[in-house]
Amino acid sequence: MRDSRRARLILGALLTAALVILTIDHRTGESSPLHPLRAAGSWLFGTAERFGGGVVRPVGGFVQALLSAPEAQERIRKLKVENSRLQAGLVASKLDESRSKELRQLLGLAGIGGYKVVTANVVARRGQPGFEDAVQIDAGTVDGIRPEMTVLNGEGLVGRIIQASAHTSTVVLLSDPASAVGARLEGAKEIGVVHGVGENGRLVQFRLLDSTAPLTRGGRIVSFGSQNGRPYVPGVPIGVIERVESTPGELTRIAYARPYADMTALDVVGVVVEAPRRDPRDAVLPAKEGAR
Repeated sequence: MRDSRRARLILGALLTAALVILTIDHRTGESSPLHPLRAAGSWLFGTAERFGGGVVRPVGGFVQALLSAPEAQERIRKLKVENSRLQAGLVASKLDESRSKELRQLLGLAGIGGYKVVTANVVARRGQPGFEDAVQIDAGTVDGIRPEMTVLNGEGLVGRIIQASAHTSTVVLLSDPASAVGARLEGAKEIGVVHGVGENGRLVQFRLLDSTAPLTRGGRIVSFGSQNGRPYVPGVPIGVIERVESTPGELTRIAYARPYADMTALDVVGVVVEAPRRDPRDAVLPAKEGAR
């Protein structure tokens, strides 16, 4: 009982002293004798708070990162998918633009020459027995295509159909060593034969039948045409002569020409399903550099 009364007396005395100290400190302000003690206490508790916060914040950030990691990974995955889609769309857009340009050139050439064509895309490059340079196109007999039809693109002669199924056909290229096309020099009646020589289609051989006829570098060659326009229709640009071989004593003259059509980059082509009513002669040849 006495201990309890004594404890209450001590507690009361301490509370009274605390009130007196607080009153003195409040009224004296910065000049208070307790100011150094208060500043020291503030520094001590502030440092402890900063230290505790510095320890807790990284731990909290790590926990938050763990919690949000699956969501972040999903966002990254979605961004990658979207990026791939945009890139694919850009590539497709460029391809469509390129094919559209090729198609316009092809239809322009066919219109000038009077050729009725079925358009197709080159889908594969493959050899056939007896032929080294051949490609497959995505059009066939259901489109009116038959063997021994002329194939061209917006630049010039590509080759001829050698095999046709319902939905695909095989084209032997002008560059194939087994290929032979009747040809004529621009602005003249001299005729000859164009043979493929391989070399990735970079050059074809032109053998002029009249050994006395003039044959010079820069001369242009067009297809002479076959009976009923099969396998070759007349007037299709073939190429430009790059060099002439010296053949003294020979019955024919030989030159090498660069084909207008790039045999290594074929995409949109046209199969001539109906020959022109009249030979277009040189009308389908592109304008010369100096005449533009």
